[in-house]
Amino acid sequence: MNAASPPAVQRIDVALPGERAYPILLGDGLLGAVDVLAPHIGRRVLVVSNPAVAGLYLDALRPSLGNAQVDCVEIGDGEQFKTLETYAAILDALIEKRHHRTTTVVALGGGVVGDVAGFAAATYQRGVGLVQIPTTLLAQVDSSVGGKTAVNHSAGKNMIGAFHQPRAVLADVATLKTLPLREYRAGLAEVVKYGVIADVEFFAWLETHMDELVAKDAKALLHAVQRSCQIKAAVVAEDEREQGRRAILNFGHTFGHAIEALTGFRYLHGEAVAVGMAMAMDLSVRLGRANDRDAARVRRLLDAAGLPLDADVEPQAMLTAMAMDKKALDDQLRLVVCDALGRVCVTAQAPRAAVHAAIEGCRTRHTPRASGNSAA
Repeated sequence: MNAASPPAVQRIDVALPGERAYPILLGDGLLGAVDVLAPHIGRRVLVVSNPAVAGLYLDALRPSLGNAQVDCVEIGDGEQFKTLETYAAILDALIEKRHHRTTTVVALGGGVVGDVAGFAAATYQRGVGLVQIPTTLLAQVDSSVGGKTAVNHSAGKNMIGAFHQPRAVLADVATLKTLPLREYRAGLAEVVKYGVIADVEFFAWLETHMDELVAKDAKALLHAVQRSCQIKAAVVAEDEREQGRRAILNFGHTFGHAIEALTGFRYLHGEAVAVGMAMAMDLSVRLGRANDRDAARVRRLLDAAGLPLDADVEPQAMLTAMAMDKKALDDQLRLVVCDALGRVCVTAQAPRAAVHAAIEGCRTRHTPRASGNSAA
């Protein structure tokens, strides 16, 4: 590409009613592109980031913000900072800088930044504009799209939050070049999930291109992020507030959230979801829904992505933690199970003994290596 040429932008629309509709703007090198974000921000901006990401990308972002008055607040890096205290610190910054209802909060970072900044935007003066600029793979394909914002509570993950759709999502795959490999692999778990829940052809494509994705090949990466966002956008447009079909996006997540909580977040979110998907496939086979071949294909693909397939968790403790999941209704676990690759459904009819056995089947004494702070 000529140095003077603007980067190509792929646009994926999240087709919600009225003003809640918004675009996902995807490309390679979009972060500093002039005029890409201009239609989606106001005259004042509060950028929420963490020190590592701000050091890498805040200056690069500024041209995209045009003539807006820009303030910035940095929060801690990691799931342990996804708290009411961090949320309060963002509100304090908004108030101290005298921001008002025409302000746009710009979340520059991974899923933690996006979730906490989004919750602050949802509640400050009863709601201000939000733009998501995800800099991790997991955030680009999952948490930045769909309007879920939240902080954690000691009783469980994402227990306090709100739905608040962004005005736009800007996903620049160039930011993934600085992402540590472990963080990047964790994002691949969500990419695999989309193939399992909605597109068997995409799953098959992943089977033949996983080596390229692990190597961060730009062409393969753009396709994987684009297809993942297309699937999520379609599901969100059909069921914005998770009253029905949107629940399929939680495949592996009820197990995964419990793993995160029980291990003190030693597993990254994507790693826990990968183990959760292995458990969900095991359960699906036990329930006579999926077959052994499909379960084996999912495990092989997750393994090829360098993701864990088991966790050091005790089944009874898992069941107790899963009972606190937001998706449980009337004390009944609601789990996403697989009928065949590309097709899943939600059930509240899984026998407790089968769920226990699925957890035990993916149990080990192994824990992942220690996680450092992510660069992006």
